[in-house]
This record gives sequence, structure tokens and C-alpha cells, in this order.
Amino acid sequence: MFGYAVRRLAGAVPTIFVVITISFFMIRLAPGGPFDQERKVPPEVEANLAAAYHLDEPLIEQYGRYLANILQGDFGPSFRYRDFQVSELLRDGFPVSMQLGLAAMILAVTLGFLAGSLAALKRNTPGDVAVMGLAMTGIAVPNFVVAPLMTLILGVWLSLLPVGGWGGLNHAVLPVIALALPQIAAIARLTRGSMLEVLRADFIRTARAKGLSEGAMVTGHALKAAALPVLSYLGPATAGIITGSVVIEQIFGIPGIGRYFVQGALNRDYTLVMGVVIFYAGLIITLNLIVDLLYPLFDPRVRND
Repeated sequence: MFGYAVRRLAGAVPTIFVVITISFFMIRLAPGGPFDQERKVPPEVEANLAAAYHLDEPLIEQYGRYLANILQGDFGPSFRYRDFQVSELLRDGFPVSMQLGLAAMILAVTLGFLAGSLAALKRNTPGDVAVMGLAMTGIAVPNFVVAPLMTLILGVWLSLLPVGGWGGLNHAVLPVIALALPQIAAIARLTRGSMLEVLRADFIRTARAKGLSEGAMVTGHALKAAALPVLSYLGPATAGIITGSVVIEQIFGIPGIGRYFVQGALNRDYTLVMGVVIFYAGLIITLNLIVDLLYPLFDPRVRND
């Protein structure tokens, strides 16, 4: 297990390097610059600003300088949030994004697995059709469409929940649901298919032949086996939750990392966008590694030696 973890971590290094390289050159190929929205300044002042942030150097030199700083854990200063380092902005925004993402993931796994399991146990019944119909709708309609509709109906028309900000539990309901809905739908479909396959397996037929009750068979054997594909999907699901939170945080005015990414992209804040991208990439790789290491606990046949 330890050797497997080391190999996965070693494989993550080239991935992070590719992410840094592509992101660095793509953000600089976009039209505009970090100081284009400032009021017009004399050429000598503009030249001093470029020199202060090393933007007057050749692009390849800027790239080498940025890599050297990253190796020292320095994401650099933000171009737009004056007097703030990118690492400080990430440190302030991450706890909020983590709370939002963790709550959405728990909700998605719990409701998705439960709905998919019930649909499989009630195969071809109206309940099964309803669950799968809702799942298809959840997959087809993106959360940036669902979120404004929920805000309009539950927040504006019915005045049941606040439509923005981050504070108490009532502020978290709408953004957590909006962020979790696509993953609830995907996990429900995946669980249903996995459960149907498990229920036809030989060890389930053997359990029934020995007189094991249906409830004990499902809870003691089928659910654990059906959870394996869901566990494998948690890596991509986490990536979907994280990337989706960028939009959700902007819609609901949540002070997480997502707002920095959006504002940084709009303002061509190179260091801030790069910092968020690298942070998200590292987080996704780490979570995928955790999922891979947990897999043998659910399937003893798998050995990651």
C-alpha cells in the first residue's frame, strides 16, 4: 500500500507541472492585461508597473521565475487585491469553499446512493421510473440554471431562504442543494446499475438459497458490493463539486475561492488565477489518491502493493 501511494504521488508531479505550464501560457494569451482597466496613466508609470511585476521580461523568463517561486511555495502577490499575497486569499477563502463542497458531497452521496438502491430494489415500478426520470433531469440541467431558479422561487417569491451571503445554516441550504443536484443524479444512476448487477450475482443467489432474509442480504452483502463503483466515481464527483462551486459561489455571493477565480479571470489577475488553478489541481489529485487508497477496504480482492 505504501509503495502504491508513493507511485501515485510521483505520478502527480508531472500532472501538476503540465497544469501549471498550460495555465501560465493560456492566461497570458488572453486579450488584455492586469492593468488595462485602470485609469489611463502616463507611459512611464505603466512601464514601472510592468517592471514591478516582472511583466516587462520575456515570457519564458517570467515562466521560469514563476516555477522557481512555486517550488518555494510562493504564489506571488495579487495584481488586483493590493497588499495581499495569493496564498493569503486562498487561506481566507478555502474554509468556506471546503464547508460548501463537503456538505454538497455528503448530501450527494447519501441521497444518490439511497435513491439508486431503492430504485434497483423496486425495478420497473413507478418509483423506479420516477427516480430515474429525476436523475436524468438533474444530469441534463446544469447547476448554473438550477441555482437562479431556486433563488427566484424559494428566495424571492416564497421568501423561505436567503438568496445570498454566507452565515448560518439557512444561508447554506440553497447553494449546497444547487451544487449537489447533478452529483445526486449521477450517483443515483450509477448505484442503480451497480445494485442490479450485484443482485444477479452468484453470492446473492447463494445467500437467498441459505434462507437469508431479503433485508439482511441487502444490508449485509449487496450494499457493500454495490458501493464499489460509487467509490470509484467519488474522484470525478469531487472534481465536479469543486469546479461547480466556482459558479455557485459567484451566484450566491459566497466568500470562497470561487469568487477570486472568477474576478481574477475577468481582471487578468495572472497570479491569482494561477494560484486557484494550482490549488484546485492539487486538491483533486489528493482526493483521487485518497479514494484509490480506500478502495481495498471495500474490495479485499484489490491489492495495491
